[in-house]
Amino acid sequence: MKQILDLNGWARKEHFHFFKQFDEPFFGVTVTIDCTLAYAAAKAKGNPFFLYYLHKSLTAANQIPAFRYRIVEDQVWIYDEVNVSSTVDRPDGTFGFSYIEFREDFQTFKAGADQEIAAVRNSSSLFPPALGECVIHYSALPWINFSSMSHARSFSFPDSSPKISFGKMTELDGKKSMPVSIHVHHALMDGFHVGQYIDCFQRLMNEA
Repeated sequence: MKQILDLNGWARKEHFHFFKQFDEPFFGVTVTIDCTLAYAAAKAKGNPFFLYYLHKSLTAANQIPAFRYRIVEDQVWIYDEVNVSSTVDRPDGTFGFSYIEFREDFQTFKAGADQEIAAVRNSSSLFPPALGECVIHYSALPWINFSSMSHARSFSFPDSSPKISFGKMTELDGKKSMPVSIHVHHALMDGFHVGQYIDCFQRLMNEA
């Protein structure tokens, strides 16, 4: 479900009209997330760490309203739920895009994710057969401990979906961590909202 945001009653009305005119309206940050507790919990339960932290990240995004805003024909729509469009690696070194629906229960989410990942790996198509209206574009670069990141973008293509990328997990003094890159549309949110997401994501990772 979705509804139109009343721009006239929105405190960020001027920010929206200002930033949506930009050729590049996205801004991004890279932060380090502590994975120590989450990694241990995932392994103790026999769960893939990627799906474990992906679910935590998506849960956090669903709790921050700004991450569920999308621009459609100069209107801001508020979606009840945001889902996943994630890259999935293939044995031949390529990847395909997936579509995984959010579920609050991790095991239910994992069941859907496992099915979608298998379908992508058994296909040669870049795009999935169906893709929801409200997604976050996710990618994982588990080979790279990056400190910054940029994305390939077509400025002529209307896009307001956040882009979140995860890097290589490293360990120092018994603490595991990984870099996380977050790019968002400035017409829809500011650094304050990204900070809310980061705090929520880290809190969920610590609750593992």
